[in-house]
Amino acid sequence: MSAQKTPQTMKPATAAKKLDVYLEATPAEFRDGVVTRDELAELRTNPPQWLIDLRADGPHPKSVVADKLGVSIAGLARGGVEEALTTAQIEALLADQPDWLQAERKSLVEVRKDEKRIKEQQATRREQSNRKQRFAKPIHHPNEG
Repeated sequence: MSAQKTPQTMKPATAAKKLDVYLEATPAEFRDGVVTRDELAELRTNPPQWLIDLRADGPHPKSVVADKLGVSIAGLARGGVEEALTTAQIEALLADQPDWLQAERKSLVEVRKDEKRIKEQQATRREQSNRKQRFAKPIHHPNEG
């Protein structure tokens, strides 16, 4: 007699984050229930029309907005963007390129350059290190023969 396993579920907010959609824009039946891993996989492989439309037109969550604008989420906040934006609003910002957006895009490019430079520096130091690589040795007990 084996007990049936109950499927793993997640909150709608978690599922929306995994799907890269803005929770408040999803249908009520999605927001009010729970989502199983199987349902999430089905939404990914065979998205319903509401999900296709939401991904295409928005409103989009901050992570997607930041990615599409080429800035960080903190950069969005510094620019005064507090709410989810639609694809049309994002395209309008990209066409207009306000000062804050230009500054944040440049800033993000510089941050990524620094991160890359630091990683390369660390890799070079590891390669040039004269320390011997350490390997775990088996424990030797004096009483064993």
